[in-house]
Amino acid sequence: MTTPAIPNHAVQLSPLDNIPPLTFSTPESFFPLPLAVTPDERATLSAAFVRDLYSRGDDSLWTPAAPYYAALAEQLALSGLSYSAMGLFSTDDGGVVQCAFTVAAVETDQTDPETAAQGILAALASDPTNDARWLDLPCGPAVTCVTLREITLTSEITASGNEERLLTGQIQTHVPFPTAPYTAVFTLHTASTEYWGEFCDMTVEILRTVAFTNDTSG
Repeated sequence: MTTPAIPNHAVQLSPLDNIPPLTFSTPESFFPLPLAVTPDERATLSAAFVRDLYSRGDDSLWTPAAPYYAALAEQLALSGLSYSAMGLFSTDDGGVVQCAFTVAAVETDQTDPETAAQGILAALASDPTNDARWLDLPCGPAVTCVTLREITLTSEITASGNEERLLTGQIQTHVPFPTAPYTAVFTLHTASTEYWGEFCDMTVEILRTVAFTNDTSG
C-alpha cells in the first residue's frame, strides 16, 4: 500500500458552537465528505466530491452519485460527526485499498486532559476485546483503542455466491481538549486488514499533527 507523506492537507474541525478550534492534517488520498450545514452547500460540495473520488468517470456516473453522497453527508452530520473522509490507496500489484476516517467532538465532564484520558483508558480497558493504550501526543495525552472483528457476509452480497467471513479493524483515538470539557474522537475503520500495519502507522502520523488551534496555514 502506498501512502503519501503527512501532512498534506490541513483540516480545521467545524464543531458546534462553544467548542475550541482543532486542526489536523490528512494524506492527499483522503476525500472528505461534504458535511455542510445547508442542502445547497451539500449539493455543491457533493458534486465536487464525486469528481475527485471518481476522477476517471463522467456525468453518467457523477450525476447519480452526487445526491447519494449528499444524503450520506447529511446523516453523518446529524450523527454528530464534524469530519468524515474516504481514504483510497494504491497497492504494488495495481489494486486499491480503502478506509473510512471520521472525527467527532464529544462533550465530557472533565476540563483536565490528564484526568479525562485516565477515565477513558479505564473505561475502554474494562472490555477484554479492546486493546486500549495510553498515547502521548505533541498536543497532549490521548487514549487509543484497537478492535478487530470478524463479520459474516451473506451469500447474496458476495462475488462467490457463498457465505464469507470478513475481518475488519478499527483504530479509535480519544484526544481530550486541553481547556474545555470535550474530547476529539478520531476513528479509522477498514476491511483491508492485510495492510493493518500501514494503516496503524498512518493513523499515528495524523494524530501527531493534531493541534488545538485555528491556524491551518501549515
